Amino acid sequence: MLVGIPLGMLLGFTVWFLVRYLAAGIFTVNQNERALKTSFGRAQRIGGAVTANDPISESLSPEERERYSCPQVRVIPPGGPYFKWPWEKVYKVSIATETVNMAYDPGSPHSNAGGTILEAVTKDQLNTGLTGQIRYKVCERNLYAYLFGVKNPIAHVMGYFVSVLRERIANFEAPAAADGTPAVQTGISINDLRKNLRDINEHMDKECRSSAARYGIQLDASLITGIDPPPEVESALAAINTAHNQVSSDISLAQASADQKIVQSRRAVEIETLKSQAEVEPLRRLAAQLTDLKTHGGNGALTGYVRNVRLGLYSDAGRVVMEVKQ
Repeated sequence: MLVGIPLGMLLGFTVWFLVRYLAAGIFTVNQNERALKTSFGRAQRIGGAVTANDPISESLSPEERERYSCPQVRVIPPGGPYFKWPWEKVYKVSIATETVNMAYDPGSPHSNAGGTILEAVTKDQLNTGLTGQIRYKVCERNLYAYLFGVKNPIAHVMGYFVSVLRERIANFEAPAAADGTPAVQTGISINDLRKNLRDINEHMDKECRSSAARYGIQLDASLITGIDPPPEVESALAAINTAHNQVSSDISLAQASADQKIVQSRRAVEIETLKSQAEVEPLRRLAAQLTDLKTHGGNGALTGYVRNVRLGLYSDAGRVVMEVKQ
């Protein structure tokens, strides 16, 4: 009995150790996941590589690269089974693309009308509501910033996105045409914003490229779908838009009428020019013929030509008045 107890305890301890530390140390990584392993709380790094030298930091300024420089860590790809020791810990992160309303506030879900409408002030001090979505995913090349850089990365990304968007709305001006011609301003910033939604979305995509280097979250796209004025000014804005459309229509009609008159004037000038050429051409031909007679026939031929022309005129005339010298 004394020998059996130690053997049983030894066997039980062995089974417990194998289950607790060996079998439980085996793990797998799904296809839409990436994993990161730490040893005594320190992530496994790739030498001295840092994100400041990675292409994801190209959009950062030199000062920002120094501030947001994170170590490059070893990322465990999908598959398995993998093994970890008891002093190691595995962090699994989903890299699937997610969509969220751009008015969503992770720190206060009830803000912005329950995360549905984002308010912003336009250039003409008009409060407007913005609606749209943001697509994002975790950046595999900067898992360190996502897991250990900030407490809530998505909250930082949303705050950064909203601040850039509000700054853009407050200072937006319609872009110039491709040939450099300044854009025609409607006088109402909301109208300009609505007509240039594509430019605003492209601007936001460009400005938010640095989010991967900052917070480890990559913004795939931002899609602003609606820009609406407050209800109390919507009717007034509709009336202004109607008046503006009427003025634009009148201007277009006036331009079309002016263009038509210009074309008619050009045609009239062309017709009169052709008539003048038709009248001048016989005289030019006659002058050329007389010059040729004088050159090849001498003065006598020219005198004879004039005499023959005069006789032809006499034959056609009914009365001839001749001057008699006294």
